[in-house]
Amino acid sequence: MPPGPVPIPPGRPGGRRPDDAGLLTHEANAEAAARAPGIVLAERPGAAGSPPGRDDTHQVGPDERRKIRWRRIRRTAYVLAGLAFVGPLLAFVIGWMIFAVPTADDAAITQVATFTYADGSPLATVRPDNINRTKVTLDQVPEPVRRAVLSAEDRSFYSNPGFDIVGIGRAMWSQLTGGVGGGSTITQQYVKVTTGADEFSLWRKYKEIVLAVKVSKEQSKDQILENYLNTIYLGRGAYGLQAASQAYFDKDVKDLTVSEGAMLAGLIQSPSRWDPAKNPEKSLERWNFVLDGMVTQGWLSPADRAAEKFPRWKEPQPVGGGIPGDSRGHIYNQVRAELEERGITETEINTEGLTITTTIEPDKQQDAVNAVQKVMKGEPGNLRAALVSLNPKTGAILAYYGGDNGVGLDYAQVLKQPGSSFKPFVLAAALQKPNPIGLGTVFDGSSPQTFGGVKVSNSEGYSCPSCTVKTAMTQSINTVFYQITMQVGPAAVAEAAHKAGIPQNLLPDPTGGISLGDKEVHPVDLASAFGTFAADGMYREPHMVTKVTAADGRVLFDLSSVPGRSVFSQQVARNVTESMTDVASSSRIGLSDGRPVAAKTGTVQSRIPGQNNDAWTIGYTPSMSTAVWVGTDDNSPIKNASGRPVYGRMLPGSIWQAYMNTALKGTPKEQFSKFVPIGQPVYEERTRTDSTESTDPNGSSAGSSASNQPDSYSGDTTRDGRSRDQGDPGDSAFPTAGNFDLRPNGFFDPRPNDPGQRGPATPGSG
Repeated sequence: MPPGPVPIPPGRPGGRRPDDAGLLTHEANAEAAARAPGIVLAERPGAAGSPPGRDDTHQVGPDERRKIRWRRIRRTAYVLAGLAFVGPLLAFVIGWMIFAVPTADDAAITQVATFTYADGSPLATVRPDNINRTKVTLDQVPEPVRRAVLSAEDRSFYSNPGFDIVGIGRAMWSQLTGGVGGGSTITQQYVKVTTGADEFSLWRKYKEIVLAVKVSKEQSKDQILENYLNTIYLGRGAYGLQAASQAYFDKDVKDLTVSEGAMLAGLIQSPSRWDPAKNPEKSLERWNFVLDGMVTQGWLSPADRAAEKFPRWKEPQPVGGGIPGDSRGHIYNQVRAELEERGITETEINTEGLTITTTIEPDKQQDAVNAVQKVMKGEPGNLRAALVSLNPKTGAILAYYGGDNGVGLDYAQVLKQPGSSFKPFVLAAALQKPNPIGLGTVFDGSSPQTFGGVKVSNSEGYSCPSCTVKTAMTQSINTVFYQITMQVGPAAVAEAAHKAGIPQNLLPDPTGGISLGDKEVHPVDLASAFGTFAADGMYREPHMVTKVTAADGRVLFDLSSVPGRSVFSQQVARNVTESMTDVASSSRIGLSDGRPVAAKTGTVQSRIPGQNNDAWTIGYTPSMSTAVWVGTDDNSPIKNASGRPVYGRMLPGSIWQAYMNTALKGTPKEQFSKFVPIGQPVYEERTRTDSTESTDPNGSSAGSSASNQPDSYSGDTTRDGRSRDQGDPGDSAFPTAGNFDLRPNGFFDPRPNDPGQRGPATPGSG
């Protein structure tokens, strides 16, 4: 055919059929199309603004419209199908990228922390935020109990990828139609608990699915199940199977029966409502559901199922535990502080299910509480007391009393001036000098004396013109110890105290007043430092914690033995001990069985003449060192029930004596180690108020062996020997000879008035 336009068949309007456009598209060969491209484009249906499916003169027929409509439907269906497949896949990929699997910290499981006495008996059970949880490993949960949980919550747990698509679809429909959740696998439930996302929403389900798959990739099924069993809430304040086993059956999870496990598993979905104590019918229904499911899964034989009976459960009990409100609260706080110092964090305490074994012995702790309460009964209400007792051979604190209010101020941690109880450190420094000052070295103990412009006095003008160091310690002669301090240097005294156990951050810028106890210390510091002398110069860090064990059996800390550090030679320490062996007996606070003991009293005088602010007794045997303090909150004068000033041997001495007698009762009567004098050996001399030595009518020296006179009463008698506190427990009258220095001696130059402190005071009384 020659080139040219395509001929138009006769008899047709416009010369074309309605479907010519189609013929052009599908039947014309490439050559024809190439020859007449303009005609093809011009006549395509819908071109040049014409409505689709029609040309200039004709409309598309019904068949063609149906074809076009179905073509559009198919295309839409293809797009929707693609979106249905690609959309979730894309959403999953995005979620996988942005949702992080909870870390160990994010998924921290709050658990009970148990604090015990040294013998393992409970001291405190602490539930952070009142949550009761104790973590256990999976092998501690009997297999039938594990299967009971799977029967109740996720029977395909070990085979599903972390989610159940059928269950999710059911849950989505429920939520879209106004229902609430459902359809979660155990893995999803675990994710929900550890992320804290508990709202009912499609977003939460979407996030759960992504994280469930991620968790399943990173953890084994057994790990997921173990974590789940330790996180689920089972009512009665119990989180996890171990706590629930105790709450419902008063037993450990390892001892649960199949029936008991089934009952607990049945509670998981609604523990508060389905507790058998609240709804026994529903609890029984769920128990049956769990056991029947176990049969279906082949985990329990029909015969065994038929033999099971609903278990006996115990009635709900009030949730106990928490920080003790009595004197034990101070122990708890000190243990927490010690754990922090040893690197055990708050998070570990709250999440690891720790068992913290302390050094506190329950019988001795009760002895301490009893001693304080008995002695202080009937005394003025403003008086406060503290007692710390430890074992010098280990550093273990045996008893710790900081007051009856366990959430109030801990008086065993207050900073107070120790008065004359600091004098042993002066002697420790003097014994170590190249030309040591021994217990028999004689000093002028007359009063008053001036040293470097500072006036130092003994009380009421009593003098000891020729006084050995031991007598000066027993009678607490201030002028003697001030002289020694000036000879050896205040810094040497501070160094000796630091070596013994007084913390390095205390005793700043010492002066001669350190000999009379003008620097503040804690009661626990003195118990520890005196314990160093009791241990023949071996310092051991005072501590309350011996062992910390996590719920999974890991030992986080173990102080089964405390290495000692030799800070003084045995000879130096033993000489210090020897200097104090007469103090308790002369103060009428010796131990009832004649047990060897070294002790020192101390009293801090008030800026108010004739009054005292603080009173101390510290003493030890080879196996126990105990410090007792009595004072007030506001450093006001301390007076007993008779209205008279309190001195070291009085209330503190009585508490110390009562505690030591009880705590040591029935134990071996230990002796101190061998005593080898350093420097001048000890001899006896007399204390007097003038140069004339008096004798009694029988010709015996009235001042023979000052160490035989009661130091404690030296603070509580008048010059003529009449007791100021007659009627106080243990008080008695003294000889009327006027040459006994029976009052504790004071450093009468007040120390500078430090801002924020109690103002001028006169430490140094015995």
